[in-house]
Amino acid sequence: MKITNVSTAVIEGNFPWVLVRIETDSGVSGLGEAYWGAGVAELVHKARPLLLGEDPVNISKITEVMIRCLSGEGSQGGATVTAISGIEIALWDLLGRALKTPISTFFGGRFREKIRIYADCHAGATPDPADYGRRAREVVEDGFSAIKFDLDTSNPFTLDISDDPHLRRQWFEPFNRTIGSQELRWMVDVVRAVREAVGPEIMVAMDAHWKFSVNDAIRLAQALEPYDLLWLEDPVPPENIEAQRHVTHSTRTPICTGENLYRKHGYRDLIEKQAARIIAPDIPKMGGLAEAKKVADHADLYYTPIAPHNVASPVGTVAGAHVCAAMNNFLVMEYHAHDVPWWGDLVVGEPTITGGFIHLNNRPGHGLTLDEDVARAHLKPGSSFFGDQPYA
Repeated sequence: MKITNVSTAVIEGNFPWVLVRIETDSGVSGLGEAYWGAGVAELVHKARPLLLGEDPVNISKITEVMIRCLSGEGSQGGATVTAISGIEIALWDLLGRALKTPISTFFGGRFREKIRIYADCHAGATPDPADYGRRAREVVEDGFSAIKFDLDTSNPFTLDISDDPHLRRQWFEPFNRTIGSQELRWMVDVVRAVREAVGPEIMVAMDAHWKFSVNDAIRLAQALEPYDLLWLEDPVPPENIEAQRHVTHSTRTPICTGENLYRKHGYRDLIEKQAARIIAPDIPKMGGLAEAKKVADHADLYYTPIAPHNVASPVGTVAGAHVCAAMNNFLVMEYHAHDVPWWGDLVVGEPTITGGFIHLNNRPGHGLTLDEDVARAHLKPGSSFFGDQPYA
């Protein structure tokens, strides 16, 4: 069996979903997905000559060849690793289809048959904490047992939306990473409203998107300790592991981070210095399925859970779920398309998500078939659709 073609289709969802198809001379193909980003589809096509004629069974070898030969494009991180991730996922799907076995089998089989996901809720309809609580109740009523909100959204203390001069822009300066006292109280009120709305049994996480200084991140995390958060995500910028570690070890609120790291090497210091309580690799971005499993096994040496960041279509999400099933230290995976009504329609077959879980089956590969009519209807303008390639 030899690879005869590598192609892409970029679907315009709530993020651009870069789908990757790999075809062979035996008629077996595989479908993967790379995290969105400028140049990712082009980099998949840049890698295409490296794959043509190769035996798709040799996934580790092909991945290593891409890393070596695309070093000029930056194969230690960024869009190049993301493109490689999409190709790697497509290869695992192809191998599963060729051998008539689910992807999870290749990673040691399953610890679980269903994968808990958390719904990213973003924010309330207004900055009023009560609206955050209402949004939380709505999502939980849809069957989710885990949810997440953003704490770095615009609020009355960071925007000139108040007529009261005593409320307007108190302490706020957009670049120094500080949290004003009134803004801190607003964040605590949001978390309290969400927790009271859903009760103690629902997993509640909060995201800060790398916005705050070490001192203010610690103030925030400590103020949220009474609300039993699943985690506070990315409270400080991602570059400095020692800063991450200081925040993590200064609070009882679990700190989660990791979506901006690449390949197993990028996670080494974060894990070994125990600079986060929960590790959040983005599987279609950081290197693919095998690399994510290596990171999970490394984290398990320190008994650290894995909670993958995920903004993918059903293809990347379910492929990621297969490797999550093979991680004993898996906790929960993100679902970022609760407000995209056709998300599940992109693939044919049974519902992708039921009751807040991805229920795995034993179909070959990741088990999904693309609905090409839905995919074409949502094709990103100017994008290719697999065989019709605009890229040189």
